[in-house]
Parts: sequence; C-alpha cells; structure tokens
Amino acid sequence: MADGERESPEERRNRELIELLNELRVALPGVQVLFAFLLTIPFSNGFPKLSELDRDVYFVALLATLLSTAILITPSAYHRFVFRKHDKERLLEMSNRLTIAGLGVLAIAMTCSIFVIADVIFRWPMTITVTAVTALLFGFFWYGLPLWRREG
Repeated sequence: MADGERESPEERRNRELIELLNELRVALPGVQVLFAFLLTIPFSNGFPKLSELDRDVYFVALLATLLSTAILITPSAYHRFVFRKHDKERLLEMSNRLTIAGLGVLAIAMTCSIFVIADVIFRWPMTITVTAVTALLFGFFWYGLPLWRREG
C-alpha cells in the first residue's frame, strides 16, 4: 500500500483472513505429522514396556493432538459454511480464539510427548526437568512473548 493510502475495513478483514489462514497452513502440517506419529506408537514393540503413567500421558498427548487438529481446522470449515454471508469480522474473531486455543492444546500434546520420550530415555529428575522446560518454552514463546509485545 502506498504512503498515505489506508485500507478499507473490508480490505483489512480480507488481509487478516488471509494472514490467519496462512498461519494455520504453517501449524497444521506439524500437528498432522505429530498425530500420525502418535498413532503408530501403540503398534511398536516397545509400547507394552511403557509404564502405566507413560501410557496415560501418551494417551493425553494423542487426544490433545486430535483436539488441536480439530480446533485448528475449524476456521477453514467455518469459512466454507459462512462464505459470502458477509460476516468476516465474526469469522476472524472466532478463528483467532480457536487458533490460540488450538496452539495451546498443541503445546500440551507436544509437552506430553516429550514427557513420554524423556521418561523412556532418562531417569525421573531429568524427565521432570525436560518436561518443565518444554512447557515453559511453549508458554513463553507462544503466549508470554506475544502478550508482552502486545502490551508494550
């Protein structure tokens, strides 16, 4: 846009929708790969050797990945249903909330996955440390930093 030109509200909504859908295009392949990987684990030879806690945390990771996938795909499905209904502002608001929630559930899934892997590889103190650091990294980079920058 040239200096001095301002976009109309409709142009802004269109741009924001394109930006949101592009962001989802980045996140979704990762979620889908994680889900596919998690689906194969119960069929591996080592799965029966996992502790009951590891199997429980694995299942939380699987369910969280499923939920994250559903939530992150919802804006595309919603857009298809309300296409040309002149309600982009509501679509954007709802899609933004869903994307933030979907990323949060994805962070839970990835943290749980790290817990299971760390518990197989390391002793308990390292497992707790790696899992806590993972959760803190997601919390800081995906939520803390953006919220801090938004306020600043």
